[in-house]
Amino acid sequence: MEKVRIGVIGVGHLGKYHAAKYAAMEDVELVGVADIDPRAADAIARQHGVTPYGDYQQMLPLVDAVSIVVPTVHHHRVAMECLRQGIDIMLEKPMTTTLAEADELIARAAAERRILQVGHIERYNPAVTALEQYLTRPLFIESHRIHVFKPRGLDVDVVLDLMIHDIDIILSIVDSPISSMHTVGVPVITPSTDIANARIIFENGCTANITVSRVSKDNVRRLRIFQPRCYLSLDYAEKSLMIIRLKDQLNDQGLPQEEITHHKLPEQDALEAELRDFANNVRHRTTPKVDGVQGRRALQVAQEIMTQIDENFRRYSDVLQRS
Repeated sequence: MEKVRIGVIGVGHLGKYHAAKYAAMEDVELVGVADIDPRAADAIARQHGVTPYGDYQQMLPLVDAVSIVVPTVHHHRVAMECLRQGIDIMLEKPMTTTLAEADELIARAAAERRILQVGHIERYNPAVTALEQYLTRPLFIESHRIHVFKPRGLDVDVVLDLMIHDIDIILSIVDSPISSMHTVGVPVITPSTDIANARIIFENGCTANITVSRVSKDNVRRLRIFQPRCYLSLDYAEKSLMIIRLKDQLNDQGLPQEEITHHKLPEQDALEAELRDFANNVRHRTTPKVDGVQGRRALQVAQEIMTQIDENFRRYSDVLQRS
């Protein structure tokens, strides 16, 4: 089997893991790594016995596909150049800084018949995969993603850094347009929003309550779903899923009996699964689990939440200044 030739553009904190995963795949040839920091490119290239590039464009004629793991503000420029040269792209989330940029990438990928996959890694969490078979008609969804503060990923606020994962998962679960949103968010450590909550109401009646924070002493990544006669509780970190169903039989108090099932899913490297899926999509020309359209959809909701948070915060600040 001919190997898929892949390069990595940007080998900072996350990009170096992309390079390592590709290097370990038998059906992939890691051609090279590119970074504007020559020391970073050299160090990762030496680890995997590949060529380092200071200019990613020098690598493009040698590859079939690339992972783009540069700061979000550069996503559109780098991705567009790769698509122009007929290269399939795995683009880390959030896919772009604006919807107009996202639309341009989607259109270019379609015109060039190229793969555009967006890096929403939680879709590859085995607990999320297992969840799908138990979904019927979600009525209320509660999501918590609370992280210990880390001095990276601060080029975007917490909505684009963390909440966009939950937005993507919830949009994939609830097949309905959004009716309204109510949000709140505040800066704590950085100048941008560090803690945020969004209550999203869908036209089909489902409500999702999403809380994210990057100011905590503990890490919590959980999702709870309530639907008729069933409650689902998912722990992303533990890769576990609990299902509580109401049975038709009644107990001694005349109440429906509960049937409780616990699933501890096998350990799976979500990044490896995501990148292996990308390589397979490149090889077989198949549609990604999270393509450009779905990446844009999550970005659009995230930006609407950010806009509402900013407006609310400015309004509150104006009131304080006048008082």
